[in-house]
Amino acid sequence: MISAAIDHLVVTAPSLGSGAAYIREALGVEMQPGGTHHAMGTHNLLLKLDDSTYLEVLAVDPDMTAPGQPRWFDLDRVTSPALATWVARVDDIHAAALALGIPEHNIKPMSRGALNWLITIPDDGSLSDLPVLIQWLNGPHPATSLPDAGCFLTRLDVPLKPLSPLVLDARCSAGPELIASIRTPLGLRSLRKNGQS
Repeated sequence: MISAAIDHLVVTAPSLGSGAAYIREALGVEMQPGGTHHAMGTHNLLLKLDDSTYLEVLAVDPDMTAPGQPRWFDLDRVTSPALATWVARVDDIHAAALALGIPEHNIKPMSRGALNWLITIPDDGSLSDLPVLIQWLNGPHPATSLPDAGCFLTRLDVPLKPLSPLVLDARCSAGPELIASIRTPLGLRSLRKNGQS
């Protein structure tokens, strides 16, 4: 069996401003600046959930040249901010991808600043019930450098059936749809894949 931890949640948005507003309304907190992903023509905002977990708002960067392929996380088709998927951290992304039936060629090297990682990206950029897999290649986890906004992921409801080859993070629970339960300074809030909070 392969262990998989919740690495981060991904909220996709048509712009960083709309994504930040969505999180402000849903969780009552402000996002922190992130950076750019040149290979995908995207940029992000970040929110610490603990020292090894964060929430990311991801959007197309209008100042960057479009990549010669579909953007990751289905960003080419995003029309409103919503929780899109979650990213599972594994120690051996090749073994985890094989166990879940993800093609080897979908494992791509990526970087942002000093950070380097491997991540699964389908050729068409689409999302499924499977989490995106990530393996960090260097340095401390990016969440360690984020300021504490008083938010903590308490539970993540996920469709468990396709994930049977993995030993999941204890915060993962079976559910028909993706729902993140987050303790915030305003109390317990939730983000749902369909965009409701």
